[in-house]
Amino acid sequence: MKIEQIYTGCLAQGAYYIESNGEAAIIDPLRETEPYIEKAEANKAKIKYIFETHFHADFVSGHVDLAQKTGATIVYGPGAKTGYDKHEATDGETFKIGDLTIKVLHTPGHTQESTTYLLLDENEKEHAIFSGDTLFIGDVGRPDLAQGATGITKEDMASMLFDSLREKIMTLPDHVLVYPAHGAGSACGKNMSSQTWDTLGNQKATNYALRADMTKDEFIAEVTDGILPPPQYFAANVKLNKQGYDSIDTVLERGNVALDADTFEAIANHEGALVLDTRSEDQFVKAHIPNSIFIGVDGNFAPWVGAMIPDLEQPIVFIAEEGREEEVVTRLSRVGYDNTLGFLKGGLKAWIDADKETDSLKQVSVEEAEALLNKGNIKVLDVRKQGEFEAEHIEGAQNMPLDYINENFREINPDHEYYVHCAGGYRSVIFQSILKARGYHRLIDMAGGFKALVEKNIKTTEYVCPNSGK
Repeated sequence: MKIEQIYTGCLAQGAYYIESNGEAAIIDPLRETEPYIEKAEANKAKIKYIFETHFHADFVSGHVDLAQKTGATIVYGPGAKTGYDKHEATDGETFKIGDLTIKVLHTPGHTQESTTYLLLDENEKEHAIFSGDTLFIGDVGRPDLAQGATGITKEDMASMLFDSLREKIMTLPDHVLVYPAHGAGSACGKNMSSQTWDTLGNQKATNYALRADMTKDEFIAEVTDGILPPPQYFAANVKLNKQGYDSIDTVLERGNVALDADTFEAIANHEGALVLDTRSEDQFVKAHIPNSIFIGVDGNFAPWVGAMIPDLEQPIVFIAEEGREEEVVTRLSRVGYDNTLGFLKGGLKAWIDADKETDSLKQVSVEEAEALLNKGNIKVLDVRKQGEFEAEHIEGAQNMPLDYINENFREINPDHEYYVHCAGGYRSVIFQSILKARGYHRLIDMAGGFKALVEKNIKTTEYVCPNSGK
């Protein structure tokens, strides 16, 4: 028996490779298929099944491409209706992978089709569960994503989740391993652990949502409290996962194209392409193409693209560090941005060599920021999440979370000067690049962000531990 967790930090997502006696299964694969195919080939195994725990909202799964390339059967749980061939399993149905057995446990609550897959070893002993977004380490899946047109409320879904956990999962032995679809950083839960697996027994003892004496009403109240609105791209990703999408090979062929400066500029100007700068924030601050948007590939790139760019069909041309162009196209495709039309060959240097205009962001050092803050009478925008801001912030700062800038940016007065910071510098540069492209030119970046500022002699609110309730 071989179980391998394939964890992608950018998406805080876990896919799984299971193998026994020459047969393999993949659970919740990412968009790019080659890693799974190469792994099976290296182990002289055939991919027999692709199990999906639910219709994912935060990424586009690779199930359709992988099935077409390998002949594997796509398996969803009860109630999953798709625009492509798949097997809709029944609750309790079993599948053989070599000497192993996968048993379907229908566990609605995060979504209605949510399913946990129970792995039985060669002796039919319960070994592990692949819990998708039903059970995380330290948390459970948010119950609000499937509400809306169906008339089902988040409270209805939370009630289903309570029953699923107590009737299907908590009845399993304590030694069973828990392999979830996500870890800390995902927007699919509220407070996930940085651990990516655990024993069920330890989760029963430590996960607030599995407390043995918890009533259903208490559970519903706790899991629905404090849920932030989902990122705007979630619904679009669900639709792609249900209906299907272009082959990843087609997307890579279309997007991984080198463009000279004139062609790059023409596509941006005449085809309405967004210019996306994926270099580091320091490079962007110093010089960039006017009206380009910064989202650095070395940060949480794909989720921020999904949150900041409203239209998945938006044509995109991009700038990347040399050798990372295909990586950028791949990571865009993970969240459904398939209309990438090429990259600037030679990067910003080629743009400058072609005598084209550049722009920059205004920035102050942490020492300059300290002096300005102590002098007083400056407007500070803190673009961290609300929870980060409430834990501790610069006295007098205004919270303007980057997550919702597309909805809230009109609250900023373009005639006023603002000093902007996040935690470390990445999000504040995204924020400023978007607003500058919209005509806001009086924004000044505070280098190093709050992590650097808090080490200086500035006035901040009293620290409140986000989990303490104090």
